Amino acid sequence: MSAAAQDEKAYNALFVNFVYLLRDYGVPAGPKDILDMNRGFEKGFVRSLDELFVFLRLTFVRRVEHMDSFERAFALYFYDIDIPPVEEGDLALLRTKQFQDWLNRAIEAGDLPARAKWDMKPEELMKKFWERLKEQTKEHHGGNKWIGTKGNSPFGHSGNAEGGVRVGGGPGNGSALKVIGDRRYVSYSHDNTLRSDNLRQALDSMKHLKKAGAETDLDLHETIRRTSRNGGEIELVFKKELRDKMKIVLLIDNGGYSMTPYVDITRLLFSKLHDRFDEIKTYYFHNTIYDKVYIDQRRIRAYNIDKLLQQREDTRIVILGDATMAPEELASAYGSISGFELDDARPSLHWLNLIAKRFEHSVWLNPISKQRWTGNYGAWTLKQIKGIFHMEDMTLGGIKGMVEHLSDFTGKE
Repeated sequence: MSAAAQDEKAYNALFVNFVYLLRDYGVPAGPKDILDMNRGFEKGFVRSLDELFVFLRLTFVRRVEHMDSFERAFALYFYDIDIPPVEEGDLALLRTKQFQDWLNRAIEAGDLPARAKWDMKPEELMKKFWERLKEQTKEHHGGNKWIGTKGNSPFGHSGNAEGGVRVGGGPGNGSALKVIGDRRYVSYSHDNTLRSDNLRQALDSMKHLKKAGAETDLDLHETIRRTSRNGGEIELVFKKELRDKMKIVLLIDNGGYSMTPYVDITRLLFSKLHDRFDEIKTYYFHNTIYDKVYIDQRRIRAYNIDKLLQQREDTRIVILGDATMAPEELASAYGSISGFELDDARPSLHWLNLIAKRFEHSVWLNPISKQRWTGNYGAWTLKQIKGIFHMEDMTLGGIKGMVEHLSDFTGKE
C-alpha cells in the first residue's frame, strides 16, 4: 500500500478524534496506531464494549503511567464523563476544571447552597463531587450519550440511533466503565502529585554509570571473540564493574514567601534525594543565584559560585525554586534584594548562564505547575530562566523528565 493510500485509510479510520484526544491527555499515539486499530476492527477483534476497551488500551498504551490518562480519555470520548486527573481525597481536585464546572452547575441547579464555596468544608464538597461521579460511572441503559443499550446513543446496541457504532449484541455489563471508575493507575500518572512512594520509584531510575574498581566482571562478548580467534582455546576477559557514580548538587530557594506553599513537597524531595544518592551537597539561595550560595538554611555561611564551577563537569545540578521575582532581581546589576549580597555588580543572569554552560546536566525544578507558568506573577523571570535551564514542574511527570535529563546510561568513562 502506498503512503498516500495509508494516509487516506488512516483518515477514514474509526475513532480518529479519539486518537487526538489521547494525545491531548498525554498518551503518545500516531498514524501507525490508527492503522493498527483499524486492522483490528477489520479482523473482528471487537465484538463487545469490554473488548473495545481492552483492544484500544492494548493498541495505544505502552507505559503504565499512561494507563490512567487512557482510561480518562476513554470515559470522556465514549461516555461523556470528564474524570479529573487526581485521586479521591486529593485537595488538588479543588483546582481542576471538572470540579469547578460541577460546583457551578450544582449551585445553579439548587443541589448546593449559593454560598457552598465558602460555607462548606472542601472535604465535604469533594465528597459530593465523587459521589456524583460514581453515579455516572455505573452501568447505563437508555439515554442519548453513553455506551449502553436501548437508547439514542451512537454507541452500543439495541438502540434507536442511526449511523452509529454497534458495540456488542448481548446484555451490556458495564465492566469497562467500572474499571475506569476504580482509578487503579492514577498514582502512576504524569499529572499526579508527588508522594513518597512514586517519588522514590522515579528517582531509582536516575543513574550515571562509570567503570570503577578492579576488573572483576566477565566481559562475555570479548571472551567469545578472543576464544574464537584463538581457535577455541578459552581466553577469559574481565572488565571493570559499572557503578553509579552520580554526584548531585541541590540548590534550594529558601527564605521567601513565594516558596512557603511548597515547603512540604520541597522537604519530601530533599529527603528522597539524600536517601537515593550518597554523593550529594545542598546549598541555599533566595529567589535567584548571584556570586554566592549558602551552606546553611539561614544563609549566613557563604559558598562562592566560583568554587561550584570548579567541580566536575559531570556533576548533576538540581535547582529548586519558583523562578518568580521582580525583573530587576534577575537582570540588573546589584539586583539582589538582600543587602549583604551586593558586593558583585554582575546580574544573576550572568551567574545562571555560567552554571548552565559548565554543567551540561542541570535542571531547574519548579513547584509551580506548568499550566501556571504563563500569565502568573513573575512570568517574565520564569521565562528567562527556562531559556537557560531545562525546567520541569514538581509533578510525577516532571520528576521523570528531570530524571531523564540528568541520567546517563552510556557507561562511558
